[in-house]
Amino acid sequence: MRIVAKRTLREYWESEPRAEQRLRSWFAVAARADWTSPAEVKAMYGNASIVGSDRVVFNIGGNRYRLVVRFDYARRIGFVRFVGTHQEYDRIDAATV
Repeated sequence: MRIVAKRTLREYWESEPRAEQRLRSWFAVAARADWTSPAEVKAMYGNASIVGSDRVVFNIGGNRYRLVVRFDYARRIGFVRFVGTHQEYDRIDAATV
């Protein structure tokens, strides 16, 4: 998968250093993946939540952080839409962010 907006991840871990290694690890796995459906993402990340047909919420760092990614499975692209703490996540709508 091509992951768009690694810069968003980098900017977040620069402000929240405890998230860096976990976000880097997620990025490395996602960049090597070839997901064609939400079911394939869920098979790899069992604790991920599927939101609609194109968004996935990943629990990062033991659910301390949340990462929302919109996937275009046909083009093999993931767009980082949100990264933040669990409390920050509670204030957004993952389906529209």
